[in-house]
Amino acid sequence: MVTLMSVVKTRKVGGSLVITLPKKLVESKKIKEGEIVEITVKKVKIDGFGVLKGMKPFTAQDELTTHD
Repeated sequence: MVTLMSVVKTRKVGGSLVITLPKKLVESKKIKEGEIVEITVKKVKIDGFGVLKGMKPFTAQDELTTHD
């Protein structure tokens, strides 16, 4: 099994938290709507170091923009 990593932000829909899978991930894994996928969740501490250094806060526009 090949593992792809992506950092995404949760958002609230009704009483649930949801994430959006990036287009590149969906296309590379050929994931289709309605399929069952397995995810591993790791909470990322935003402390200014590592992968998130210099990353700006997510905006509503980020959610609407496609991620190529």
